[in-house]
Amino acid sequence: MDRKNNLFNRNKELTKNVSLLGIKILSMIQSMTGYGKSVLQLPTKKVTVEVKSLNSKNLDLHVRVPSCYREKELSVRKLLAHHLIRGKVDFLIFVEMTADEASTTVNKGVVTGYIQQLKTLVHTASSDDIELLRMAVKMPDALKIEREELDEDEWEEIHKHIQLAIKEILQHRTDEAASLEEDFKKRITNIRLSLEEVKLLDPDRILHVKERLLKAINELKVTTDENRFEQELIYYLEKLDINEEKVRLANHLDYFLSQLNTPESNGKKLGFIVQEIGREINTIGSKANFAPMQKAVIQMKNELEKIKEQLLNVL
Repeated sequence: MDRKNNLFNRNKELTKNVSLLGIKILSMIQSMTGYGKSVLQLPTKKVTVEVKSLNSKNLDLHVRVPSCYREKELSVRKLLAHHLIRGKVDFLIFVEMTADEASTTVNKGVVTGYIQQLKTLVHTASSDDIELLRMAVKMPDALKIEREELDEDEWEEIHKHIQLAIKEILQHRTDEAASLEEDFKKRITNIRLSLEEVKLLDPDRILHVKERLLKAINELKVTTDENRFEQELIYYLEKLDINEEKVRLANHLDYFLSQLNTPESNGKKLGFIVQEIGREINTIGSKANFAPMQKAVIQMKNELEKIKEQLLNVL
């Protein structure tokens, strides 16, 4: 009980001190799934910043920004990589013009030239200027796009909203991780309960093995040396002994919970611990030779598989 109280107090202190972009971390782990959005209204345009992430083994970053902000793409990538760390991340800046002025204008000289050339090809009186105009504006260079230069003051405002979107996705990740953490603790508790059941069944298992061997000897109807039989029985039971596996499995379960409550999210490390838990469970299952114990082992494997599935989404 003292150990649990100490662990609780330690986690409470860590939770109090750790923050990202002003977010109080409620869970020590973070999910890789999240979504963040921020909208900035400027005098002539509306800028929408969106960022979403899904689970991935490494950082898979996709950034889409308008051409006028392209020179800032590298700094945006660094900012996203610093805060999001891992996952399949899609980042988008979308600009919607709200002013009357348009960035695309008709190149009048070019279009007029195209129309004159088209008229020389059409010799009928029924030629339609509107139809010729439709054809002309589809020609190369008929429309010209005014390239907008980067406004540093404008970008400073956009950068603030990028940080707001990142803050929102981090909050989303943290909130989702809280439910993941509760599920992990529940699964670990279930495995521990099954381990306790294995411990209770172990004496009956040993007795069952002894009785089975004695029955097999009696069915053979041969005379055996009692001392030699005892030696062989001890050797056989030593091969089926699972005390070390039970101790190691209990230690791995404790280690998983302790790492679950560290101040940094470490999904990969938790995955390695789960592999070790799986090895011990498999060894116990291979040595069991006792149906009731095999049922408990299957329960442990079932809970472990659910943990593995959820761990794929932990940062």
